[in-house]
Amino acid sequence: MLSQNRRHFLRTSASAAVAGSVAAALSPRLLAAPKEEAQSVLGKAEHCIMIWLGGGSCHIDTWDPKRKGDPQAKKPGSYYDPIDTAIPGVQVCQHLPRCAAIFDRFNPIRTIHHDVIDEHAAATNRMHTGRPTSGTIVYPSIGSAVAHCRGPANENAPAYVLIGYPNVTRGPGFLGAADGYIYLTDVESGPAGFSRPAGLSNARVARRELLLEKMRKNFLLRSAGGRTVADYDATIAEALRLSSPEFTNVFQLDSEPAALRESYGGEFGQRCLVARRLIESGVRFIEVSHNLNFVNGTGWDTHNEGQLNQHVLIQELDGALSSLVLDLERRRLLDKTLVVVASEFGRPAKFDSGGGRGHYAKAFTVVLAGGGLRTGQAIGQTDELGMNILSRPVSVPDLHATIFAALGVDPHKTLHAGERPVPLTDGGQPITELFPI
Repeated sequence: MLSQNRRHFLRTSASAAVAGSVAAALSPRLLAAPKEEAQSVLGKAEHCIMIWLGGGSCHIDTWDPKRKGDPQAKKPGSYYDPIDTAIPGVQVCQHLPRCAAIFDRFNPIRTIHHDVIDEHAAATNRMHTGRPTSGTIVYPSIGSAVAHCRGPANENAPAYVLIGYPNVTRGPGFLGAADGYIYLTDVESGPAGFSRPAGLSNARVARRELLLEKMRKNFLLRSAGGRTVADYDATIAEALRLSSPEFTNVFQLDSEPAALRESYGGEFGQRCLVARRLIESGVRFIEVSHNLNFVNGTGWDTHNEGQLNQHVLIQELDGALSSLVLDLERRRLLDKTLVVVASEFGRPAKFDSGGGRGHYAKAFTVVLAGGGLRTGQAIGQTDELGMNILSRPVSVPDLHATIFAALGVDPHKTLHAGERPVPLTDGGQPITELFPI
């Protein structure tokens, strides 16, 4: 019979061997991670508003200006002049003066990068899910993951709202319909199908819900509908819950002062105003799409002549974003709300044959504001043309980990696709210098 000491020696030796094998299988990036990055940092933000610049906004024409270029002379560089900001030594494009004046509430992250260049859909998916497209699993968007981990902040509100056109990239993936989004394109009327017919009383609605519940239960007893039936059931229940005035009143923008509405600007600005009202109603995550393609014919995808009127898009962004940040601050909601301005990739310093720009994903900018972070600092540095990262590279998983951590969600949490464990991020580490010590 083995002695107690010998048995202990064999058991601990075997454990050490297994641990060594696991460590050897880990990627060098994980093994080399600094101790401070391995520690969990959690913020106290309660909400997130993501402003999505679909098409690929040019980082050197907005948040990371470089030396002036000339498309006629084929001289690479920025299209616009730079201006100083409220952060000493940090400049932005001349068409962002309102944001520049309050840039101490912001954190430009200038060294975001990934490896998807030519395909908008794949790059959009990468930025929303934090992972490459997979043929075996559909990953949830960051909005759905936040909805899953935090839920709504108020029982009369949904957890996740998309102001823009629906897309699978923004969806819940393996998490299921319960963590999907409510979407709208008309900010005046709100989500389609949520308005009750005139003359329909609360009592009558309650009777209809009771009848529908009995029919659903009876159907499920007789059928093996599986996930599809359960998802449909969850969607109907959510629609009925959100048809109450407590939620639908959010879209009555006439209740806002006219001067405030005007400060936000046109259609895109009104979307941002609705986003603020949704935050107040208890929505946890909101994505606002800036997809006004008719302004310059191409939106942010500024190939060829699309470059000529890019400044109109930038000016719209400047007015709406600065108004949103100041409005949140006045209402003491900025520290509780993380604002993210993102796009699927940036654009190169060289001009194409038509005077516009192609796609570029090796270095581009995502901007954060508020969220209780240590604002007023630029993260990362690119070279003289914004083409190469000189310091502090930030991967898309790192960006996601930072957003989760700011919202009080452990970025190392594990989700489950059926029985399969799936890490919340693809090995991402939060940008620790953004979090108060």
